[in-house]
Amino acid sequence: QVQLVESGGGLVQAGGSLRLSCAASGPTFSSYAMGWFRQAPGKEREFVGAISWSGNSFYYADSVKGRFTISRDNAKNTVYLQMNSLKPEDTAVYYCAAGYRLSATMIGRPSEYDYWGQGTQVTVSS
Repeated sequence: QVQLVESGGGLVQAGGSLRLSCAASGPTFSSYAMGWFRQAPGKEREFVGAISWSGNSFYYADSVKGRFTISRDNAKNTVYLQMNSLKPEDTAVYYCAAGYRLSATMIGRPSEYDYWGQGTQVTVSS
């Protein structure tokens, strides 16, 4: 069982930055690929980015590539999402998720993840 708790959301002006954190419980954190997803009102949950369980591979949605960076600290059981150059269209509830040793072909699919956090709101004002 893995429990995930996100933090770091808030209100920021366009062009600003935020760093989201996702703290995981459980002894097997390093065996899980960690993904970030977001959901805006009236829209489906969409993939933002992910880091492989090994920490060697990174995946990003085209809409955030070059602006967002994912990292993980297995010693702290935490994954981060650094968001720079934020845009109003980045406004959403952001969720972290854990998927056991997901492959590259599965890492962008919400249905492949085993555990989800409760989400944290990010609002970008224009």
